[in-house]
Amino acid sequence: MLAEYLPILMFLGISTVIGIALIVIGGLLGPRRAGSEKDSPYECGFEAFEDTRMKFDVRFYLIAILFIIFDLEIAFFIPWAVALDSVGIVALAAMGVFLLVLVVGFIYEWKKGALEWD
Repeated sequence: MLAEYLPILMFLGISTVIGIALIVIGGLLGPRRAGSEKDSPYECGFEAFEDTRMKFDVRFYLIAILFIIFDLEIAFFIPWAVALDSVGIVALAAMGVFLLVLVVGFIYEWKKGALEWD
């Protein structure tokens, strides 16, 4: 019975060795100090190492959340497109309703000015 677990143990052992080897090689061959690009503010627009109680604009986070919401629709399109022949007109109607809800939500956000970056 233990012989059945041998491939799993071999897989775990080889993956552990490869993982450790990659970390060691990256540590030996990687850059030793950060450059000016690494120390610059990233995406949010404010310095990372200042006072933790400083005020910042939440519009970045709003845009990021909206991007995630509307970008996740692609995760629903791919399986639907692959299985469209087998599910037929019902899936086409369901995807139409899904897209209609997303378009209405997008137009609402656009009209409310949620996508403006003034």
